[in-house]
Amino acid sequence: MGVSELIEDDVIALTEGVGAAWIARDAVRVAGPEAIAYLQGQLSQDVAGLPVGAAALSFLLQPQGRLDALVRVTRSAPDAVVLDTDAGWGDAVVVRLTRFKLRTRADIGRLEWRALALRGPGLDRGGVQTPPDGLVAESPWPRFAGVDLLGPDPAVPTGVRLCDPAAYEAVRVRAGVPVMGAELDERTIPAETGLVPLAASFTKGCYTGQELVARMDARSGTGPRQLRRVVCDGPVPVGAELVVGDKVAATVTSVSPDPADMATSGSGSRLGGGAGRHSVALALVRRNVVPPAQVEIRWEGGRATGRVEEL
Repeated sequence: MGVSELIEDDVIALTEGVGAAWIARDAVRVAGPEAIAYLQGQLSQDVAGLPVGAAALSFLLQPQGRLDALVRVTRSAPDAVVLDTDAGWGDAVVVRLTRFKLRTRADIGRLEWRALALRGPGLDRGGVQTPPDGLVAESPWPRFAGVDLLGPDPAVPTGVRLCDPAAYEAVRVRAGVPVMGAELDERTIPAETGLVPLAASFTKGCYTGQELVARMDARSGTGPRQLRRVVCDGPVPVGAELVVGDKVAATVTSVSPDPADMATSGSGSRLGGGAGRHSVALALVRRNVVPPAQVEIRWEGGRATGRVEEL
């Protein structure tokens, strides 16, 4: 069996059964008598309202409302939380939280943890064991079943297929899940991500960067760009431009073979739309491009056509 067939089987496991994949995440622990109160004023999520063991997405924002990091908040104890974010952004989270801490009685530090993602409708959450000295956190993927095992040395559960990272990435892109350093960076505003309903509370009170989030929500809830999925007629590179009427509407930020095509060749079932070998991309597309919309995709030495879709 070739590499492509193995990846196709991994996609089927992650989307139709249950699969595991090692993912690159940074973890930060914030603990102390004033940790929860401090984070309540720094994160967009209602940290104080999370019961112990619960997890939720949150924005960590600059005072002007742009993104420092998209994090998952897990209430690990009454006076402690673990924040995990995409690899390479953990130090930025520590620096940002430390900057405003002043004399707050809370300790902030990195955890040398690994992360194992479990995805798929066949996941038996009751049978998932908490890693030693770690935790189990609900998947941050909207509308997609799963949990992540975080800790010094989480183990792949018995009977669960360990999948290739390329298969995991294909499913992530198809699911429309943004990551820091690709779709999201310090220029992003929350309204562009499509995650405000999941990551921001409008009832908990003030937090750093709240003004922009509240103002955008009061106006329309949308930013000048919106995160969209792009189904491409063939492979395209990251950095390719989406062109509508001779104007550049977006730049491709992530791209992967279409897992719908993979699942077709592997099992005869379909995950959605199209036939033949496509690729699926993510891009922050100008608001005036209303899905579904046909676009031309251009890059140095190549062109393709594509269709912009809502997530």
